[in-house]
Amino acid sequence: MNTLNIGLIGAGRMGAFHGETIAQRLPGAQLYAVADPVPNAAEQLVHTLNTTAKVYTDPMELIKDPEVEAVVIVSPAKTHAANVLAAIRHGKAVFCEKPMAITMEEADEIVQAADEHQTFLQVGFNRRFEKGFRAAHREIAEGRIGTPQLLKSNTRDPELQGAESKPQWTIFLETLIHDFDALRYLNPGAQPVEVYVAADALVRPDLKESGLLDTAVATIKFDNGAIATAEASFQAVYGYDVRAEVFGSEGMITAGGIRESSMTRYNKDGVSYDTSRYDQHLLFEAYVEELRAFVDGVVHKHPSYATAEDARWALKIALACIESVQTNQPVQIPKPALV
Repeated sequence: MNTLNIGLIGAGRMGAFHGETIAQRLPGAQLYAVADPVPNAAEQLVHTLNTTAKVYTDPMELIKDPEVEAVVIVSPAKTHAANVLAAIRHGKAVFCEKPMAITMEEADEIVQAADEHQTFLQVGFNRRFEKGFRAAHREIAEGRIGTPQLLKSNTRDPELQGAESKPQWTIFLETLIHDFDALRYLNPGAQPVEVYVAADALVRPDLKESGLLDTAVATIKFDNGAIATAEASFQAVYGYDVRAEVFGSEGMITAGGIRESSMTRYNKDGVSYDTSRYDQHLLFEAYVEELRAFVDGVVHKHPSYATAEDARWALKIALACIESVQTNQPVQIPKPALV
């Protein structure tokens, strides 16, 4: 099998993790180039990983490199759409971290471009690649708990860091967007039709006027009658907490968790266990598996497990949530227009 030449855009926290995965954990791929406009960021990552990857400061130069066959985009969220569109138009396969876009116009343009160019495109909805979530999806799709009626999904970060620099609406566009996709994934074939949101700044009340919301609960109604809640907090002092539950007419399924390992401690203080405090620890295998699936899909022409259309639906929910916060009213979610 030929080795897939991958160009990485973004050498920050998540970019460095994906770069390490490409360079060290995927036999069918090589980290061919890294681009980051931050001075020395790409050079430092290449040095740390001890690779011979090319270094660029301009992502467009990487995208235009004829030897780059696929692009993994881990740049800031506001740059995702432009990088994705450029990669599609230069004939590259694309993996993009969530969110794929931050406006519906961008999302529509990407869906159309990917279809026209027949591009393999995968979005970084890692829960689709976590073993428990995948098993839950399979059980639900096979009808083993009957018809889904009540669903829950939550993301609770262990600590609110860099609060002053977080863009407005981060909790919907970059955090809960995982839960919005997870709820669709765990309610196969159903689509959301309405949302209502309660949100506030409970961790950092002093930042509420500047637009930072750090706590939110969204109620989502689906066209199959199911009612779901998506919940997020930027500060769970006990650890990084990612879980889901689906209650159906014939049973219930749960997925996700917080444990660092399967070890449970029994002593004079009671029963306890250690918890994960970092997303790359809790979801390590899922992060690796999503890139493995990307490489496999590109090389063997398998369907994407997290498509541009999936990303467009998740964004549609996120934007409706923002509108609900602004109006304090339920918001209808029309089906995205076909382009």
